[in-house]
Amino acid sequence: MKNEYDFSKGERGKFFQPDAELSLPVHLDSEVFEFVDAIAKRRKSDISSIVNELLRGDMVVAKVVQD
Repeated sequence: MKNEYDFSKGERGKFFQPDAELSLPVHLDSEVFEFVDAIAKRRKSDISSIVNELLRGDMVVAKVVQD
């Protein structure tokens, strides 16, 4: 690494996109992955859709428990 960097010609916000969505990777244990993958294959769907569907169900349960 250099001791010093020159940002005098830098442009603030050059790559900022206000409508950009951040998609974080989620790492599943192998047992969970196999379970979700089997459901996705049966439904001819993708793993992300199945995981979101399962989590939405858990959100409903958690909301009921909180109230």
